[in-house]
Amino acid sequence: MNLANKITIFRVFLVPIFMLVLYSDIKYSTYIAAGVFIFASLTDTLDGYIARSRNMITNFGKFIDPLADKVLVSAALISLVDLGAIPGWVVVTIIAREFTITGFRVIAASEGITIAASPLGKIKTITQLIAIIFLLINNFPFNLINFPFDMIMLYISLFFTIVSGVDYIYRNKSALKMGIK
Repeated sequence: MNLANKITIFRVFLVPIFMLVLYSDIKYSTYIAAGVFIFASLTDTLDGYIARSRNMITNFGKFIDPLADKVLVSAALISLVDLGAIPGWVVVTIIAREFTITGFRVIAASEGITIAASPLGKIKTITQLIAIIFLLINNFPFNLINFPFDMIMLYISLFFTIVSGVDYIYRNKSALKMGIK
């Protein structure tokens, strides 16, 4: 197993740590959990950089890296619903998109087609991460001026989740047609 894949696996192991901290009774648990979440999110950039720069791209990495991202984001979003911070329908919509696109990629891969991430997908990911971080830290410092930056970012991320999902399927509909035969 190469270094990039080890970093990705480490991100997966950070998910239960994030959850334990988030649900703990320690002071500032949500802020500490946000720190763990940020660190875990940054490992995604690091493992990708290492994999590309050192030519360490593997089939295992192509599988585990997006899975690790989805597990981290899903765990955070579901926890935020449980904590009453966000509505469940938003999270269901986001997770449904992720399942749909993952299934779509599996169909494409079965036809030997690799589908790269789109710029809209990258915007979706960035806005989701920003929303989650601000939701975890109780919208600080925007809560001081009563500005709902966290919720605005959540709904912006929802918008890009839907738009990028539709765009993804539209741009790659030929792969879907091939897989349905």
